[in-house]
Amino acid sequence: MILVTGANGNLGSATLAALRARGADATGGSRAPRDGMRPLDFDDPAGIGLAGVSTLVLVSAGYAEDDRVIGRHAAALDAAARDGVRHVLYTSLTGAGDHLGFALAHRATERLVRACGLPWTILRNGLYAELFGGLLMWADDALESAFGDGALAAVARADLAEAAAVIAADPAPHGGRTYDLTGTPVTAAQVAGRLGVPHRTIGLGEYRRRLDAMPELLPFQPPMLVSIATGIRHGFLDGTGPDLAGILGRPMRDPLATAATAAAGGRPAAQDVVPRGGEAVQDETVVRARR
Repeated sequence: MILVTGANGNLGSATLAALRARGADATGGSRAPRDGMRPLDFDDPAGIGLAGVSTLVLVSAGYAEDDRVIGRHAAALDAAARDGVRHVLYTSLTGAGDHLGFALAHRATERLVRACGLPWTILRNGLYAELFGGLLMWADDALESAFGDGALAAVARADLAEAAAVIAADPAPHGGRTYDLTGTPVTAAQVAGRLGVPHRTIGLGEYRRRLDAMPELLPFQPPMLVSIATGIRHGFLDGTGPDLAGILGRPMRDPLATAATAAAGGRPAAQDVVPRGGEAVQDETVVRARR
């Protein structure tokens, strides 16, 4: 049986759905299980039970400071080794993201995965097109961002979920492999153009000020979001590669359409907005921050 952790989250639920669509024997795990999921709380290491699991899809348990995230992952890997899991698949962060504010938890977990004594595969996921569109901010019927003219090799979350499902359904050929799953470069101006509105660039200082004024953000999140903005703005996250299309066996979904749909969803009176040419949106590591 395949077990997908974080199965109530966006990536976990999409991966579980993709596995079931392929007819795989798969279930999900969550601290708030539903629909036959297993209870799975990484903050309670003694209670983690993985008996009967052949392949563990370890979706990054972000949304916390690094020490807590790494501790959660270590507890899951310890349980996997103890309970006889035969393969671990970890959803990590693209190699181009080493400078991002949430990269170290991923790289530390990769070390744990490689040292856990089990066959493993690491998926270094690119940043979501949904995230890129969601981080664009509406102001006076225009889109604003701190991304400047920089591009992100964005990827639709559904493609990353399908890639994880393809490998989890038959992991043996992918043992010991690290894949970098990036998409097609997209700019904020292109997203704005798809929606028929202008894009205005704001400075990184102004962006941080806006984030700091958002009470819904936890203290560790503004630095993470600023690191994404400066990485895109200065051309560190626009690299592409063949791994994702090769795993999928088909062209990737259009990240521009996905990003435009996500951006449109944050617009005031969004129900009246239809992206031109669009279709009807790292990892719960960050939240969408719109103002």
